[in-house]
Amino acid sequence: MCADAPILKDGEHLEPLGGGISVIVSKENRFSTDTVLLAGFSLPKKHERAVEFGAGCGAVSLIWCRETPPRSVTAVEIQPDAADMMKRSVKLNSLEHLVSVFNADLRALKGTLPFGEFDLCAMNPPYKIGGGGIVNSEQAKRIARHETECTLDDITKAASCVLRFGGRFCICQRPERLSDVIISMRNAGIEPKMLRLIQQRQGKAPKLFLMEGRRGGSSGGLVVLPTLFIENEDGGFSKEMLDIYGDYKEGYV
Repeated sequence: MCADAPILKDGEHLEPLGGGISVIVSKENRFSTDTVLLAGFSLPKKHERAVEFGAGCGAVSLIWCRETPPRSVTAVEIQPDAADMMKRSVKLNSLEHLVSVFNADLRALKGTLPFGEFDLCAMNPPYKIGGGGIVNSEQAKRIARHETECTLDDITKAASCVLRFGGRFCICQRPERLSDVIISMRNAGIEPKMLRLIQQRQGKAPKLFLMEGRRGGSSGGLVVLPTLFIENEDGGFSKEMLDIYGDYKEGYV
C-alpha cells in the first residue's frame, strides 16, 4: 500500500475490482452494484472498441479490462476531479496502452472522439429527470443522480454519433423510465433489442433494468431476458450475482 500512496489524494482509497485491478474512489466519486451490473451486461468482445459515457471513477471501464480486454477503451467524464481520479487509476493498473480518459462534455464530442467507429457504448446515467426528486446539495452526487448536465436524449444522441452501424448501446435505468429510454433510443436511431429486469429478491418489484440497443437496427425484435435476482432465498448474493462480481466478490461474502 505504501508504494501506491503517492497516487492517492486526501479522502481517496483503493477499491479492488478483481483480476488484479483496483480503482481509486472517494466519498464523492464511487461505484455501486448498478455499476457492476452494467459492466457485466455490456462486456465488450476482444476485438471491439468500447466507450463509456459518464465514467465517474471509471469502474465500468476498468472492469471491462479485468479478464479479456477489448481492443480499446475510451472513457468520457465531465467532472474534472472524477476524470483525474480515473487517469490515476489507469496509471496505477498500467493500462495506459489500452484506456484513454477524456474530461469532456458528451454533448460536444465532435473533434474529441471519432464518430461512427465504436462497437460499444455504455452509460449508467442519472436516474432522475432534471428538477425531479430531492436534489442533492453536493455537486458530484447531483450530477450523478439528476439530469443537470445532460438529458437522456443528449445521451442517446451522443451514443448514436460515436457508434458504428450495428454498434451496441447499453444503459442501466429505473423501471419508471423504461418508456423514456425506448422513445429516446428510437429517436436517436438506436433500436432496443435486449431488456433485463433486476430484482432485489423474489416477491419484490424490479428496481432497475438493463437495456441494449443497436444503432440502425431494424424495428422490433426486443428480447426480454430472465429476471436477475440480486439476493437468494437466504438474503445473500445469488449465484448469478457472485458470478458477475467474479473474484471481487471475496470482499462481500
